[in-house]
Amino acid sequence: MMKLSMIAVICLAALTSFSSWSTTILDAPPESVSTSDKFVFYAHGYIVEGKDPKPINTKNGWGVYDFPAIKQALSDKSYTLIAHHREKNTDPFAYAYELNKQVRSLVEKGVSARNITLIGFSRGSFISAIASDKLSDLEINTVILAGCGGLTASKHTDIKVFGHVLSVYEQSDEAQSCAALHKRSTQTRSFNEIVINTGLEHGAFYKPMNEWVTPVKAWVKAHMGR
Repeated sequence: MMKLSMIAVICLAALTSFSSWSTTILDAPPESVSTSDKFVFYAHGYIVEGKDPKPINTKNGWGVYDFPAIKQALSDKSYTLIAHHREKNTDPFAYAYELNKQVRSLVEKGVSARNITLIGFSRGSFISAIASDKLSDLEINTVILAGCGGLTASKHTDIKVFGHVLSVYEQSDEAQSCAALHKRSTQTRSFNEIVINTGLEHGAFYKPMNEWVTPVKAWVKAHMGR
């Protein structure tokens, strides 16, 4: 009997310890927040829009976009990850406006703007950049993953990013450097760019590969609060 009780105590302690170190992933910002809270918004690529969280790209051979696995990989005990699954054919400008409102709502509740980061991949990067532009007065941090194909197009040269900015792109991908975006975003607090070389083109960001997840999370945590 004593052994069973001791085992129960050990199991309870282990569960409590695990809970205290677990991560939080939400679909939208919480109603109640603390002024010390930190938030990361992840905006997925266009292919995920709709009902399927794991769609397959057969046209380019990039395979499965594993949205659930990416969310798990990007989550961290030091911040809350917000990763909403967008509806099919979402208007990027309308969604960026909603993202802008969500961020401002957190700031109005006392969260420091410098403890908020936007991460986007491909279409999600376009959305994140638009939101960053709308949030120019707050200078939140922004991470652009393989997103400067559309952002450097002539019809979108009015979009700028602010705060600390990180660009990550795959060497074999059509979406290349964000140098042009950086050049016109003259008020960024800092700009860094990382090139990965997996040979997987755009598909390198379809899965939570260490090549991009590890440096992105390290950058995010290093720039929170700065």
